[in-house]
Amino acid sequence: MTRYRVGILGATGAVGQKFIALLGRHPWFTVSALGASERSAGKTYAHAANWIEPVELPAPIADMVVRPCEPSAFTDVDFVFSGLDSSVATEVEGAFAAAGIPVISNAKNYREHPSVPLLVPEVNPDHTALIRTQTFDPKGKGFIVTNPNCVAVPLVVALRPLVDAFGVETLVITSLQAVSGAGYPGVPSMDILGNVIPYISGEEPKIASEPRKLLGTLNAAGTAVDELPIASQATATRVPTLEGHLLTVVARLTRKPASIDAVRDVIRNWKSPLAGMELPTAPAQPLVLFDDHKSPQPRRHSYAQDGMQVSMGRLRLSEVFDVAFVCLGHNTVRGAAGGAILNAELLVKQGFLVP
Repeated sequence: MTRYRVGILGATGAVGQKFIALLGRHPWFTVSALGASERSAGKTYAHAANWIEPVELPAPIADMVVRPCEPSAFTDVDFVFSGLDSSVATEVEGAFAAAGIPVISNAKNYREHPSVPLLVPEVNPDHTALIRTQTFDPKGKGFIVTNPNCVAVPLVVALRPLVDAFGVETLVITSLQAVSGAGYPGVPSMDILGNVIPYISGEEPKIASEPRKLLGTLNAAGTAVDELPIASQATATRVPTLEGHLLTVVARLTRKPASIDAVRDVIRNWKSPLAGMELPTAPAQPLVLFDDHKSPQPRRHSYAQDGMQVSMGRLRLSEVFDVAFVCLGHNTVRGAAGGAILNAELLVKQGFLVP
């Protein structure tokens, strides 16, 4: 397999560090450039970053000199992963794409752009066709692909089988989000220890809106997404867990299931479109349904299949709508850096990324 030279933008932040940790032994991708703010540029990574990952900082990374996040400083990469803060991501990512450098982004800035795929490979792999409609780079080499909000990822993986079999009209969602989702240093300890914060700024609109694009279908020309008309009510809370966002979901379906067993069969018989593609980061079983009413739990199940598996449980008929369930995903792996890496692997297989 040809190896790809990878740059990381926002490399000193929490998401950037997760990229470094996950890419350490990747069989296709080699980290060759690190970018961060002017405050960090020019320093070795070991001096610029407060390393918070639970693995040792790789020696080759520690000695790398951090570069400014400018395309002219990344001429030796095939593409970049972006863990940039939203305050700078629009300008920086757009500049890289315009310079002919593909950007696989974790930032929110381009998620709603009509020509930018909002991508979860098991859910909407065909949406990468939107890349061909982008105009960032006149030569067509530079483009942007985004991954969704960390809560939207487990939600849409859990919903994909239900949408395909029954259709989904209405969702009521409550997220119980781990403290790692707030980055570092994150939520003050006196606010979160032994407590639940019933509001996370900016989260609820993303949880409600992003699934519509992710679960939608490309139009006949493959130039835009016909978003799924789902009415959603979302409540986002912060809870004192470290990793793993747990969601409670109640759904009204378009076509009523004959029984809860029929719903279970649909979920368990769902086949990932990535099956057989041999993508290194793709979980062998991307979605698992537990019968045990005490599962899934963040501490026990977040790291299943290297943090890339989504788990469901508490599946039951709902007296309010049609079905209710809980689902869980690892927020900084599946919902952030790991999801972006899987996006890049799909783009390699589809021929959008070339060395």
